Amino acid sequence: MTDDNTPADRLHTPVLLERVVELLAPALQAPGAVLVDATLGMGGHSEAILERFPDLVLVGLDRDPEALAIAGERLSRFGDRVHLVHTVYDGIADAVHRLGFDQIDGALFDLGVSSLQLDRVDRGFSYSKDAPLDMRMDSTSELTAEIVLATYSEADLRRIFRDYGEERLAQRYAHRIVEARQEHPFVRSAQLVDVITQATPVAVQRQGHPAKRVFQALRIEVNQELAVLERAIPRAIDALTVGGRIVVESYQSLEDRIVKRILQAKSTSSAPAGLPVELPEHRPELKLLIRGAELADDDEKAANPRATSVRLRAAERVRRGS
Repeated sequence: MTDDNTPADRLHTPVLLERVVELLAPALQAPGAVLVDATLGMGGHSEAILERFPDLVLVGLDRDPEALAIAGERLSRFGDRVHLVHTVYDGIADAVHRLGFDQIDGALFDLGVSSLQLDRVDRGFSYSKDAPLDMRMDSTSELTAEIVLATYSEADLRRIFRDYGEERLAQRYAHRIVEARQEHPFVRSAQLVDVITQATPVAVQRQGHPAKRVFQALRIEVNQELAVLERAIPRAIDALTVGGRIVVESYQSLEDRIVKRILQAKSTSSAPAGLPVELPEHRPELKLLIRGAELADDDEKAANPRATSVRLRAAERVRRGS
């Protein structure tokens, strides 16, 4: 837990910072190169990259106004090299074009809930601390976890717990929640944790906190994370110049599957089987820079516990799309 008075530059240790810089570096060498940090957070990755590439221009995107304010202060010393935009990251193309850039040289995605959001108890992201059932990454949006729990049908709750939480007890949890809300609306995270815990067999509880997957599912639903990611990665690739690079850090399998599928499709020839000559329009748009997903080593995990579940993927654009 971080104190609200902790200096911004001590609030967040970027995951795999050196590896991210290494992967992006070949695309960021030219004067005036443009990097989009699509998940700016508190600006840890961006600060380090701006320091190492003194001619780099940064476009930082984030849906969280609080994160933008902290990052803005942290990156203020870089002056007009930094452009911050309040938007969800599937708005990457619009943000870049509004700023007058035709193409970008790099795109970085550090997915999932940020350290800032986890550490601010009142945001309601953590099942380990009692808080209002909010879970919005963007405090200006309307949908909250409280609204989801109050208004979604049992079938819809079961669906999101199953699809977004990969929860085997999705049906049981959805049924118990609908029963419980008839007596008392869910307004605090502790209420939800209690209902889930009571509905969970003791043997299952020994395998980990029973609320973990439900909280993940609610957070994804409230913020539409997977639908946004499905749109954002192709838009980032389309914005890349030839030679530009995209780097993505994922922290759970649902995100990583989407990233993997898109990058693999874009790095595979579209030529029909048996075609004697591959026509230019069938050549891959991307070249993968990492075989599979790269994981953090033991030293990184020890230094930064958030790196334990990271999956890193990266690609370089080698051809413009048709």
